[in-house]
Amino acid sequence: MLVIPAIDLKDGHCVRLKQGRMDDATTYGDDPVAMAERWVAAGARRLHLVDLNGAFAGKPVNADAVTAIARRFPELPIQIGGGIRSAETIEHYLDAGVSYLIIGTQAVKEPAFVGKMCRQFPGHVIVGLDARDGFVATDGWAEVSQVKAVELAKRFADDGVSSIVYTDIARDGMMSGVNVEATAALARDGGLPVIASGGVTNLDDLRALAAAGEPGILGAITGRAIYEGSLDLAEGQRLCDALLANRTGS
Repeated sequence: MLVIPAIDLKDGHCVRLKQGRMDDATTYGDDPVAMAERWVAAGARRLHLVDLNGAFAGKPVNADAVTAIARRFPELPIQIGGGIRSAETIEHYLDAGVSYLIIGTQAVKEPAFVGKMCRQFPGHVIVGLDARDGFVATDGWAEVSQVKAVELAKRFADDGVSSIVYTDIARDGMMSGVNVEATAALARDGGLPVIASGGVTNLDDLRALAAAGEPGILGAITGRAIYEGSLDLAEGQRLCDALLANRTGS
């Protein structure tokens, strides 16, 4: 299980939001590349980038920062979400060296778009399911749909989607613990590998995800916890590696 640092971009700065509210942002730095270097030095094996402005605008806004990070670390898998709503945007990011594109809002509003992008860019598409009380939210979490996350995941299982990033909005940025039950249920019933997001606060959250016993839980994204020190990234990854080794007997 990967411990994946989140770098959320707003107006060129590295920030964290509480429950997705743009007016409740904490700024942690004004140099996204330097922030990426910090997490790579700590042992990150993948980075999770979010263009927060792009999520609301429906198109990339912080693309220059994303491109700079991808070019600084050409061998590192990088996933980007926020404003991914066209083939042109996906192609631009792939050309820049980004590995995975997270389709969120467009996946809910136009599910056929996901399948089309998977065929055009095989192996590079992740679907982001951001849920409140189990129902998927869109447009930077401003709108909550009537679609359940598990049902939507099942629809994409045959499309060639690489994985699902599942975020519990109520817990995101709140340091309140990860929603293990919902994450494990999605990994079990959705038919796709799941990356947990929202509320990953400390080593106990990583232990709980590992203890859920779902091999489909691919990783856990963490943001505020590593920025504020309640979770040490290197220690977290070592723990996950050790738990995996114990489970597999290797």
